[in-house]
Amino acid sequence: MIRRLALAALLLSSTAASAQQISKPDPVPFENTIPEARDIAYPGTIEINVDATNTQQRIFTVEETIPVAKAGPMTLLYPKWIPGHHSPTGPIDKLAGLHITANGKDVAWTRDPVDVAAYHIDVPEGAKELKLSFQFLSPTRTNQGRVMMTDEMLSLQFDKMTLYPAGYYVRDIPVVATVKYPEGWTAASALRANTRGSTYAYEKTNYQVLVDSPIIAGAHYKKWALSPKVTLNAVADTAKELDATPEQIAAHKRLVEQAVKLYGAEHYDHYDFLLTISDTLGGIGLEHHRSSEDGVKTGYFTKWDDNPYSRNLLPHEYNHSWDGKYRRPADLWTPDYRMPMRDSGLWVYEGQDQFWGYVLQTRSGLVSKQTTLDEYALIASNLDTAPARQWRPLIDTTNDPIISQRRPRGWYSWQRSEDYYNEGLLVWMEVDSILREQSGGKKSLDDFARAFFGMNDGDWGELTYNFDDVVATLNSIVPYDWASLLKKRLTAVGAPAPLKGFERNGYKLVYNSTPNGFLEKLDKNRKRVDVSRSVGIVADTDGDISSVIWDSPAFKQGLDTGSKIVAVNGMEFSGDRMKDAITAAKGTQTPVRLLVKEGERYRDIAIDYHDGLRYPHLEKIGKGETGLDRLLAPK
Repeated sequence: MIRRLALAALLLSSTAASAQQISKPDPVPFENTIPEARDIAYPGTIEINVDATNTQQRIFTVEETIPVAKAGPMTLLYPKWIPGHHSPTGPIDKLAGLHITANGKDVAWTRDPVDVAAYHIDVPEGAKELKLSFQFLSPTRTNQGRVMMTDEMLSLQFDKMTLYPAGYYVRDIPVVATVKYPEGWTAASALRANTRGSTYAYEKTNYQVLVDSPIIAGAHYKKWALSPKVTLNAVADTAKELDATPEQIAAHKRLVEQAVKLYGAEHYDHYDFLLTISDTLGGIGLEHHRSSEDGVKTGYFTKWDDNPYSRNLLPHEYNHSWDGKYRRPADLWTPDYRMPMRDSGLWVYEGQDQFWGYVLQTRSGLVSKQTTLDEYALIASNLDTAPARQWRPLIDTTNDPIISQRRPRGWYSWQRSEDYYNEGLLVWMEVDSILREQSGGKKSLDDFARAFFGMNDGDWGELTYNFDDVVATLNSIVPYDWASLLKKRLTAVGAPAPLKGFERNGYKLVYNSTPNGFLEKLDKNRKRVDVSRSVGIVADTDGDISSVIWDSPAFKQGLDTGSKIVAVNGMEFSGDRMKDAITAAKGTQTPVRLLVKEGERYRDIAIDYHDGLRYPHLEKIGKGETGLDRLLAPK
């Protein structure tokens, strides 16, 4: 009886609920009132004045004058999609104190509710110009972003400290800029300037070129002419860091010489390397058409033999003047900094640039051939052991700049991260090897570089391309089914890493217990031990695990990047003890025992691994000069 009453109550309740009205909202529509960019001239020249003297508090103070042609609605934009970033990284959170006036009276602004990098204003009647004032609050600590200003130097990027009018291609907006630096400092940029004391008045240009022309400045500055058109500018924490030897500068001169020989043209009227050598200013590697931002740690010149890994940066960024800035994927080119970029072509833009960066560092003598072979071996082995290739195709990694914006990932080996760089290198190595094979050694990727990137000497505009253009140029050099090969490499999953290019060019990837020389220096510099190719772990010298390879022996014991190794086989952790334990377990049934701390909990785990230390190397196949030997030889 009680059950029947309960059931009846439930039925009545259900009936009442079904009769009750359930709220179901509709979305609130929004109207896009931001003008689309048009290829028409902006009526007037924008004036920008930056005070960069507040190095103590890391504050850039900006005054900007924007001419206006008529009264009424107007939208000002903060640059969001910056070339070279491949994602919407404009740090609008660091713009503060925005105040706008016209005819001496305040002009109210309203942020767009959808595109928060857009400011709507109403230009009053009779106004001829807008006066803007604001600050760019550059990071004071690394957890706020890249440090751009220190007591000794600064890095100034105009996209971060300017607003521009919506509705125009940025190349159609004339602009002049003036920057005041601390007394005694020297500034360098691809933009030329007249100086009066510590104030630099830069040449009139357009907003696109302004954004593409960053500045470095510092108390300790030195420059070297690398060619009649190319200059190496450097600022450093101390004057001693700029003590480059003649041999070191000669290697940089050969870099320029070898690049020009490779491409047969220069897509700039002049080019400036902007090198910062610092332990406090944030590192950077960013390409521009007539310059590059190259930020390295101290010791670039003074500890030359200890840090060859830092010397790939300049060849890589310099190559971008041809590959990425002049020749650019069509869906990556945008008329302003609001239109989203599409990154599908990064396997050429960055992948081929990665390829030539390593080639030119070797041809120029910036690093030795053996060091480059060791670097190639690391690149090949990282992809050879990457389980994420089982499920995620190379082409999908071109979305990573937008997906993750280089935020840390817990499981790189299972997620992949921008593999279009290094796997792109492997794909282009394969293309090079096929060109050599099919032509009987008469053609190589050098021929593609000259044909695809080297036309129109002196042109520093942008010439776009698509997949079919790449294929057509390859076919003009050596007929082959390039389209099928490239589509397979871009979209296939589950296949081994594309290492056939090295093999066709006379080298194969091997693993043995002999340390990789480049990896040894890298581990020493980064204060870590990398045994990822054996037990699957990379840890710093304190035992904190920074990487665990998916499905590796360490992974199967539950280790992750939140774990800390306290002891190895009963002894306090060190990198050498970890390697000794792996060596001792080789060919035995004795596991590698680790005491691991995870939060406040300790675990004693046994890693059942018995194949010893495995370091990657490129081993020459056969005798005589191979395709790879010829590729790396200076021209």
